[in-house]
Amino acid sequence: MRIYVGNVPNEATEEDIRQAFAAFGKVTFVTIKRFAFVDMPVTTEAQAAIVGLDGKHLKGRMLTVSEARPRSQRPAAKT
Repeated sequence: MRIYVGNVPNEATEEDIRQAFAAFGKVTFVTIKRFAFVDMPVTTEAQAAIVGLDGKHLKGRMLTVSEARPRSQRPAAKT
C-alpha cells in the first residue's frame, strides 16, 4: 500500500521516515520531497502505520498520514 505523508520537516531524512514506519511493519520504499510516500506491502501493517502516525510529531512537526490516492482522486488545487 502506498502511504502519503504530509507536513514532513525539512530536516527529516528518508531514514527518519523509514524508521518511523518500520515500527509498524516492513517498508519497501520511501521517497521524500516536501512530502513523502512510503510503500508497505502488508495492508494491515500499512493501515496500522496510518492510524499510529497520523497527527504524531516528527522533528517538531505534526505529520499528516493517509493512504495515497491516484491523481484523479485528489482535490483540485485552489487558485
